[in-house]
Amino acid sequence: MYAQMVQSEATQDDPEKLAAFQARIDAGEKIEPKDWMPEGYRKTLIRQIGQHAHSEIVGQLPEGNWITRAPTLERKAILLAKVQDEAGHGLYLYCAAETMGVSRDELTEMLLDGRMKYSSIFNYPTLNWADIGAVGWLVDGAAIMNQVPLQRTSFGPYSRAMIRICKEESFHARQGFDAIRKMAEGTPAQKKMAQDAVNRLWFPALMMFGPSDKDSVHSAQSMAWKIKINTNDELRQKFVDQTVPQIEFLGLDLPDPTIKWNEERGHYDYSDPDWSEFFEVIKGNGPCNVDRLAARNKAWDDGAWVRDGLLAHAKKKAARQHAAE
Repeated sequence: MYAQMVQSEATQDDPEKLAAFQARIDAGEKIEPKDWMPEGYRKTLIRQIGQHAHSEIVGQLPEGNWITRAPTLERKAILLAKVQDEAGHGLYLYCAAETMGVSRDELTEMLLDGRMKYSSIFNYPTLNWADIGAVGWLVDGAAIMNQVPLQRTSFGPYSRAMIRICKEESFHARQGFDAIRKMAEGTPAQKKMAQDAVNRLWFPALMMFGPSDKDSVHSAQSMAWKIKINTNDELRQKFVDQTVPQIEFLGLDLPDPTIKWNEERGHYDYSDPDWSEFFEVIKGNGPCNVDRLAARNKAWDDGAWVRDGLLAHAKKKAARQHAAE
């Protein structure tokens, strides 16, 4: 439906401008905020970058819950740095979205009233410390798989933001793997916790790449515009191929008993996630949807006095400058 809408909008644009725009995309040029762009391109970017920014911010919630309960001072410091990074990633992405004429307040309001989503993975709980390791390793590992190609995306501000984000995400994945490795090599109880975390988060991590290509309504046009570089299924397969040997290295059982190396394809075969569960979570019916949005609404309401104060200061400053002129 969205792809049809984008196509409909595109047909309203000047055909010569559209052809010139696509030629720039095909030549690998970056599109900058002041350049002409189809309205569908702009809306697609706002949706994608906005959802990406919201995911970084909401992603702080399940990890922030464990900062005070980290098992050592070193783990606490690492987790603090990671959560701080996520806030910064959200900032970079909101700034990139703002270059297209949408304000951060507008993006936040779209999140709070349900018009804009965030990654489905953050609607699952972190029940124990092993979950924090699995989130860093699997969830941030999947995020890196998604985000590294976005360094080559066609929109300049988004592409440049992703360069720094990917560097920091690689640290996140390494610290998660190290935390899981420590537990996998620990006591039988610790190894059992690590196995349980991997079992529960494996399929939600696979869902992070979005629905299968045959069910994705955004991919075709996004790839033509090079907003996306790879399809959902391509990235999901790459993630499985990378992660299965890591699970085996840790001495853990594979969370999907159907995983098997396919010599002919040169890839691992695996089971798809339960897509009905994915779409239920997207609709707001996941384990933590209500809690996550309640936390963001509370933060928005509690911060109103800060926004009001800054706005009043800006207005007063502008009035003084106007009087001086």
